Amino acid sequence: MKMHSLTRELIEAGGIDALVARDAPDLAVLTEAERAASLNATLAARPEGPAWLFAYGSLIWNPTVRVEECRVGRIDGWHRAFCLETVVGRGSPAYPGLTLALDAGGDCTGVALRLPEEGLEHELSLLWRREMLAGAYVPRWLEVSDPAGGHIGCAIAFTMDRTNPHYAGGLSEAEVVDRLANAQGAIGSAADYLFATCEGLAGHGVRDPALDALADAVRKRREAQNSQG
Repeated sequence: MKMHSLTRELIEAGGIDALVARDAPDLAVLTEAERAASLNATLAARPEGPAWLFAYGSLIWNPTVRVEECRVGRIDGWHRAFCLETVVGRGSPAYPGLTLALDAGGDCTGVALRLPEEGLEHELSLLWRREMLAGAYVPRWLEVSDPAGGHIGCAIAFTMDRTNPHYAGGLSEAEVVDRLANAQGAIGSAADYLFATCEGLAGHGVRDPALDALADAVRKRREAQNSQG
């Protein structure tokens, strides 16, 4: 399998759709018109103030859009979870991987990214090509607070649509560890996605004990598998 880096250039060139066509041709994806309609609806609902993006996974360490400011922020009512099955990118139809989504309940500390007003719609169109591939997310404007409880602003957050067929919220911990330890796709492994997210959070002074424990379990699983040959 030819490997690719998830870059701004790849997205602009339509590379994500090309990877789907090559590696997972049976995956139902949104059309360009459907993505545009979703983006337009999100922009129509935009609250007053700067446009922020709430990063809780790979957007922390690889946003691929232009960012003017980063601040540690928290949202309430949603938590970070490996509940989105992926058959392309960091998994395959034969061995689906998992990526993070915001699932209902609890809270989540991540990074608020302030987007530039100039060229905002173009930046968001790139974001929609990346995040709204199969329509598994529901984009929402959510209130973000800083670590002291102060108001940062309203941010676009990609929350999980539990009715989507790729929702994987019912997996056991052992199944999650197995998928993260073994799944691989055209842009890398599910394990590296997990490790990079832990490192990205740590780089902003944020610790997620549950995520760190999961990373430790995945490392141990991979080490055990390697020792067995």
